[in-house]
Amino acid sequence: MLKGLIFDFDGLIVDTETVIYETWKRVYEDNEQSLKLTDYKQCVGSDFTQFDPGKELEKRCGKKFDWNKINEQREKIIRDTLETQKARPGILDFLEEASKLGLKMAIASSSSKGWVLGWVEKLKIKHYFEQFFNRDDVKKIKPAPDLFLSSCEALNIKTSEALVLEDSENGLKAATCAGIKCAIITNKITEGGNFSDAVIETDSFYDEQLKKLLIDLSSVTLKNET
Repeated sequence: MLKGLIFDFDGLIVDTETVIYETWKRVYEDNEQSLKLTDYKQCVGSDFTQFDPGKELEKRCGKKFDWNKINEQREKIIRDTLETQKARPGILDFLEEASKLGLKMAIASSSSKGWVLGWVEKLKIKHYFEQFFNRDDVKKIKPAPDLFLSSCEALNIKTSEALVLEDSENGLKAATCAGIKCAIITNKITEGGNFSDAVIETDSFYDEQLKKLLIDLSSVTLKNET
């Protein structure tokens, strides 16, 4: 009964998360501290409510930092690193396959609308998506279900007719809370997480099982409509 796909953005369509983590890791190392990936993962796909790396560093060092200066340096590294960044391998083929199956598609991201739209225009994939929902559009971001519920409503589909594609534990929690099936495609930052509630977990859009899942779920829809 699949009628629509709801995609996360950061880490799923483009791996922006690795460089962001690396910049935070460097800030910690500059202050003779270490930032464990297991700690940092708490904020991946969400915001700093569950884990704030800046506040954590201040707590460890017992002092305040000039975050305007530090974040300016971090953001320059991020911009320079991502300047030539491409979409994750296989995502373009996956979007094309979903389009051929007649599935409605949306992006639901905890990032800002400007960030996401800038990227989808750069990657020339905006035409695949009917709706875009971001942190500016809802009261609560992931792991709350708001972004996914709003996407279903905008696509005019039931939660039972949707499939969320995510890379993070916070994204999976949000989908599960919304009552929507979720497929997990991990990256270097999110691999090894607890994804037991996902209908599938893989590290590649080229995974034949992921493609089979998409076709099988869509075939149910086509069969029911004939």
